Amino acid sequence: MVWPALLVIVLDQISKMAVIQLLKEHESLTIINGFFNLVHVRNRGIAFGLMSRSDPGLTIYFLLAASLTAVILLLFWLFRLKENETGIAVGLSMILGGAIGNIIDRLRFREVIDFLDFYTGSYHWPAFNLADSAITTGALWLAVNLVFQHEK
Repeated sequence: MVWPALLVIVLDQISKMAVIQLLKEHESLTIINGFFNLVHVRNRGIAFGLMSRSDPGLTIYFLLAASLTAVILLLFWLFRLKENETGIAVGLSMILGGAIGNIIDRLRFREVIDFLDFYTGSYHWPAFNLADSAITTGALWLAVNLVFQHEK
């Protein structure tokens, strides 16, 4: 089941192109005052800006290699599932789509475009994108399905 991955990739890339067209880098647009902004930031590192440096050096190659390895492992797992394991397949496919969405950014821009900025007061959750959301949601979906499948 790869349609969730394809949907995530398409929506992720469309949303990132819209942000590039709508906002200059580091620009912000308030959507819900005091809670949610659209921003245009670039992340050279991994989740939440870890490993982000002004000069990516070899980091970009490490991140691409790690991401491609993850994609290969996800595909291997996905295609070995039984037909009745659709819940697991959906979770894996969402993670796969998110990983590929961010790989596309790394190959095109050498960094990932993030644009969802949730905050309260002066505390801002690190900006993220639809690919990151799909990875997180897919991982949670996968975990729940693995637990409940194991209980059966």
